[in-house]
Amino acid sequence: MSVVLEGVPDKRMAVVSGRAYPELAQAVANCLGTELLPTQAYDFANGEMYVRFAQPVRGADVFVLQSHCEPINTWIMEQLLMIDSLKRASAASITVVAPFMGYSRQDKKHQGREPITARLMFDLFRTAGADRIVTVDLHASQEQGFFSGPVDHLTAMPILVDYVRGTLPLENVTIVSPDAGRIKVSERWAAKLNNRPLAFIHKSRDITRPNHAVAHGIIGEVEGRDCVVVDDMIDTAGTICEAVRVLRDAGANSVTIAATHGLLSGPAVERLQACGAREIILTDTVPVPEEKRFEGVTVLSVAPLLAAGIRSVFESRSVTHLLEGLPADMRARNIYA
Repeated sequence: MSVVLEGVPDKRMAVVSGRAYPELAQAVANCLGTELLPTQAYDFANGEMYVRFAQPVRGADVFVLQSHCEPINTWIMEQLLMIDSLKRASAASITVVAPFMGYSRQDKKHQGREPITARLMFDLFRTAGADRIVTVDLHASQEQGFFSGPVDHLTAMPILVDYVRGTLPLENVTIVSPDAGRIKVSERWAAKLNNRPLAFIHKSRDITRPNHAVAHGIIGEVEGRDCVVVDDMIDTAGTICEAVRVLRDAGANSVTIAATHGLLSGPAVERLQACGAREIILTDTVPVPEEKRFEGVTVLSVAPLLAAGIRSVFESRSVTHLLEGLPADMRARNIYA
């Protein structure tokens, strides 16, 4: 079902979802006050997929929402099929909405004969027929340049910062970058929290071993401080738990982890439960099932952020204001109504 927004004459918006994370897609539709376009999707016996939309999309601005969660390759392929179907059905524009963009960590070559898979991802979306990308907290912001069209790079930082502001005494908070690559993001966190002190952990990574890094020390004062470690994602949690250990050994009063994408693969849950963090704050860019939620884990919704981004794109307005926080009407929405 498409919707016509007030003040935007002669334009139709349609929001469609793949099968990866229908709960988030429905929450986004609720925030927008619309319904998801009915979609037929199923698998053939050999694993091939079929996609068809049950209603016309000719002339509509279509937003294709799919989070690249497990099984990641399956859901990326399904989203590509959806884009191709929409292109052939004469949609006026097609916007990929990927709350978590798969392969974003593979944004450069560390060794010879490696692919730059993040670039390939954007090329695939463009070839399939996408006109624009909306995503949240890419692993490296310069990946926006991999797509030969507009990329709206949203951030969950305002959502996470607001939560931390309400749960910790700011006068004793130190923002901690888990490595040198996250320093700029950590600086923005510190600025938003009344210019809190900043520290970072010096670590080295073995590029021949995935999900493996070794912390060597801390630059900055953390003794007696309530440390907030900020990162874009938690995968197997080895690196982030090592950061917690180093901070606690250095005398931190408490350690809170804040990350946008809670992939929580393999031993992540067991590691996080045992690491000694005060709280682990995540968003729902990917599903965090009940069996992975334990005492001390908080999951915040990005549905209002995605909805605000979609609305801004549809109304041809800037999305820059979303870097400062959600619009009041989106904050007030009951997204699971």
